[in-house]
Amino acid sequence: MDNDVSAGSGTTTVVGRLALGITLLAFGLGYTDVINGVSAADAVSLAHYVGGVALFVAGLLAFRDGDSVNGTAYSALGALWFTWAVTAGAAMSANAAGLFLLLFALVALSLTLAGGDQLTQGTYGLFFVSLVLLAIAQFATSGSLAKVGGWFAVAAGAVAWYAATAALAHWPTVLPRRAAGRGVTAAG
Repeated sequence: MDNDVSAGSGTTTVVGRLALGITLLAFGLGYTDVINGVSAADAVSLAHYVGGVALFVAGLLAFRDGDSVNGTAYSALGALWFTWAVTAGAAMSANAAGLFLLLFALVALSLTLAGGDQLTQGTYGLFFVSLVLLAIAQFATSGSLAKVGGWFAVAAGAVAWYAATAALAHWPTVLPRRAAGRGVTAAG
């Protein structure tokens, strides 16, 4: 397995991935109802400070290091978490909450399509699916669809956490690719 550790601007990327991973795990687990008595609302403080403030600062530091991709990603996602945390519990319609999630799903889609390594694209792609499902769940008032969206957020958080840990521990971050022309052939 290839041991290509793509850490972007080093420490800033690792901190950003850890902040995103922890926030996504807490947020997603809250929606899944897998832990008795823990809801998405319980992730508000973590989302405010770790997902919002720390991720936004990591984005600014990435910009300072000349890393515009991670700077954009972490700053935008920091704004998402900060806004989600300060508006949690506020009186707003389900449609307004769904629209908020849908708009940030577009941000996650842009980040997914921006490229990068497989783990980064996987994180943002899973987060995109999570936000779309959570938005639809808000529009349709569907608790079961929200749980599925929560599981996608958990998966995204696990991938982000792995990416950060892999960079620190020098674990593999790239899936091996099959050499061209070396496919499985059927016996005649």
